[in-house]
Amino acid sequence: MRDAVAERGIAGATFEHVAAAAGVSRGLLHYYFGTKERLLVEVVRRDSENRVQMLDEPLRAAADVDGVLDVLVSSLMDLIENDPGFFIVLFELFAAGRRNDEIGREVGDLFRKSRDHVAKALEQKDAEGAIALRFGAEATVSYLFAIADGLAVQALSDPDRDQSEVLEAGRATARQLFVAG
Repeated sequence: MRDAVAERGIAGATFEHVAAAAGVSRGLLHYYFGTKERLLVEVVRRDSENRVQMLDEPLRAAADVDGVLDVLVSSLMDLIENDPGFFIVLFELFAAGRRNDEIGREVGDLFRKSRDHVAKALEQKDAEGAIALRFGAEATVSYLFAIADGLAVQALSDPDRDQSEVLEAGRATARQLFVAG
């Protein structure tokens, strides 16, 4: 589903495309998911859970502010460079959620779970003394996710643009969130 949406957009991605690519019947997809939007929610849910869990071990190993920033920035850049379909599907799902209350609630729940997961990791780093959160962990993660989503939109819209200065500015700004004072 992610590949179909990334290639064709949500309107052009049909159960027929997904079923053919997956080697299953259209009816099977309908039986398990009902609608393509429901399938899309499940794809984003799984991808989101996997992405935030992939942060767990590297964040646990980070010993200081720079280590935490390295984990967050490298994870974002890996996602943009190696799995841009994640953001494309996420943005399509967000747009669909503006027209469908059920999907909108699901998208909100996905963001909330992802924020909560990463916030707990940052709270642990704060408790260890590796970082000193200037604001609450949830607010900090919300801000960082918003910056990451915006950077992803820009990077995917203009893939030839060098993002290094933007990343440097982002790191400097994020550093202020992680160093109380």
